[in-house]
Amino acid sequence: MSIISLIIKREFVAKVRNKSFIVMTFLSPLLFVAIAAFIGYLGSMKADTKRIAIHDESGLFVKEFTTKNKVDKSYKYLDLTSVPVSALKDSITKESFEGLLVIPKTTSITDLESKIQFVSNSSPSIVFIEKVQNTVANKLTNINLQKASLDTLAIQKAQSKVSISLTKASGEASLKGLNEIKIAIGGGFGYLIMMFIIIYGNMVMRSVIEEKTNRIIEIIISSVKPFQLMIGKIIGTSLAGILQFFIWAIIGLSLMFAASIFFGVNVGPTAKVPPEMLNEAQQQFTSTAQMYIMELWNLPIATILISFVVYFIGGYFLYSSFYAAIGAAVDNQTDSQQFLLPIIMPLMLSVYVGFFSVINDPHGTVAVVFSMIPLTSPIVMLMRIPFGVPLWEIAISVTLLFATFFGVVWFAAKIYRVGILMYGKKPSWKELYRWLKYTG
Repeated sequence: MSIISLIIKREFVAKVRNKSFIVMTFLSPLLFVAIAAFIGYLGSMKADTKRIAIHDESGLFVKEFTTKNKVDKSYKYLDLTSVPVSALKDSITKESFEGLLVIPKTTSITDLESKIQFVSNSSPSIVFIEKVQNTVANKLTNINLQKASLDTLAIQKAQSKVSISLTKASGEASLKGLNEIKIAIGGGFGYLIMMFIIIYGNMVMRSVIEEKTNRIIEIIISSVKPFQLMIGKIIGTSLAGILQFFIWAIIGLSLMFAASIFFGVNVGPTAKVPPEMLNEAQQQFTSTAQMYIMELWNLPIATILISFVVYFIGGYFLYSSFYAAIGAAVDNQTDSQQFLLPIIMPLMLSVYVGFFSVINDPHGTVAVVFSMIPLTSPIVMLMRIPFGVPLWEIAISVTLLFATFFGVVWFAAKIYRVGILMYGKKPSWKELYRWLKYTG
């Protein structure tokens, strides 16, 4: 055990003292905040106004677009009914207009439902076309109601708008965007797990390749067993990753406390929203911010943080065994590419399952099954936990994850001990299989 502990200490100190590790530990949170702010800024920017020509021979719809501007404020609609359609199409070809809406003259309102055309050089967005269709459909509906001698104004007044308020069983108000918060937190932690596994796994692989290339490994294994060296590298690098995560967690929790104090939120069991504000707009904004912060504190934060550490360790141990075996099998990073794809594929599958299955049904069969499969559970289960997962499911998932690690590390060690002294030969999958069977 003393030899393994020395290797762990060596790897840990080497990673922690690295300048890039220190810089990225404190710079990464700022980068995440800056990127989020930049994306928010880009999202708030107004798009360039696009000009749409309207050739309305029926004369029924042009005002619906040019006057009321029902479709989209990012589009400017021009009434060019007096201009021939052929000339307008030439203008579109020269990109003078984004598109042309052609509404023919007809004696039957029903014919208009299928004879309206939109001409453009490129395919318009589905959302834009749907809004145009809804604008035309609403106008046609009103015309049909008037022909049927029905009072359209009375019908509009009779239409109800329902807004359902969300309330918890305890009687407290709930937010409609709470699921989005859970999705963001679960997706963020799941994505971090994937990035940590890839980043620190590659660190292990590069370390093995570097020592093998410099022939330092020949000196090291003269006093250390290959299995001890591999385990020491994996654990030492994982401890550096956990330290980095704890620093980020402290920074994140500190920011949450600061935001709670700034908005006057009591995060205790008797948390209440203070009503004092200068004006109604500020009161509404602060009240909403308070509710969001309170909902964040009501999430299973301890379970999320502990599970993140546990799944990071288990997932990292599992995948780093593969990375270490690959590093021992090849002489340079170029040769490792053929073996990395099967490792990265389960991680990518986890992300897709998380975003397309967990988000829609966090307790569905697909989400539950993939949160139990060891190769995908570190990411998928992290995405499910904010929605509330029974502890027995987490226990089963963690047990399967670490049991699989002990099985995989045994196979990886067989490849490691043979490949670590192999030079000048590019291994194949068949060669790796032969190494697994090697008993010498």
